Amino acid sequence: MSSTNATQTDILLESGTNEFEIMEFTIAGNLFGINVAKVREIMMACPVTPMQKSHPDIEGIFKPRTEVITVVDLARHLKLPPSEEGNKDIFVITNFNNLMFAFHVHAVVGIDRISWTKIQKPDTIIYGGEEGVATGIAEYDNRLITILDFEKIIAEISPQTSIQASDLDKLGDRQRSDKPIFVVEDSNLLSKLIINSLQKAGYVNTLKFDNGQEAWDFLTDLKTKGHSIESSVSCIVSDIEMPLMDGHHLTKLIKDDLMLKGIPVILFSSLINEEMKKKGLEVGANAQISKPEIVKLVSLIDSLTV
Repeated sequence: MSSTNATQTDILLESGTNEFEIMEFTIAGNLFGINVAKVREIMMACPVTPMQKSHPDIEGIFKPRTEVITVVDLARHLKLPPSEEGNKDIFVITNFNNLMFAFHVHAVVGIDRISWTKIQKPDTIIYGGEEGVATGIAEYDNRLITILDFEKIIAEISPQTSIQASDLDKLGDRQRSDKPIFVVEDSNLLSKLIINSLQKAGYVNTLKFDNGQEAWDFLTDLKTKGHSIESSVSCIVSDIEMPLMDGHHLTKLIKDDLMLKGIPVILFSSLINEEMKKKGLEVGANAQISKPEIVKLVSLIDSLTV
């Protein structure tokens, strides 16, 4: 979809603005959103080939051009009713975590540019707490848009595509390290997987933040109280997409600060691609790696904390 690609290019030319573009879509009249950076293409829904013994939320596969793509029935996954006008449904083809999926939705509303400061963490009671599928609630033009945790959705459908702590076995025996590692990640599922993996790799001193704003407030407090930055934080592993403050803006703030700029920052995100790498370099990230490559993440922490 040329209009979406052009929009992605425009926003990727900017760095550290703490803004993103959200594509709004509906399922059974409910309004949801996805970061445009995850969207590769939008097309009309078409017949698919069912796959025997696949997850019940998998609708099937189809081959629009050269690639076979798995279709996720998002309404079924969210336990919402099917479309009343299936001939008008849409496939949102995504690319994240180096994987392609098509999400079957009922209608696409449009694209809007929003500041991460306008994104609030979902209420744990309403949205299912740690088991919920919403990563944020956006308020825009008197509309409330539920931003879905697409990584969690795919991890539930296909667990082998997510972070596997067992992959760390290939690193062999490792020594315990008390170096403080900050993990900035809004997804409860992914933050647990990351921290458990780091602890398995020997990094037992981890501190978790739900978003860039929390991490930045903590770093600012360290400076204000005169704590040693070197002994307080050895490395920061940050997601990019987060409510209140994203990973790019957090990185820019750190690297623009005379007292903090020496802290190694690793961007660990499902959005890492060649264009996003350019943006990460512009804000000063020391390294960038795509989820779920946990072995490479640990190796990068090793090299940056020597």
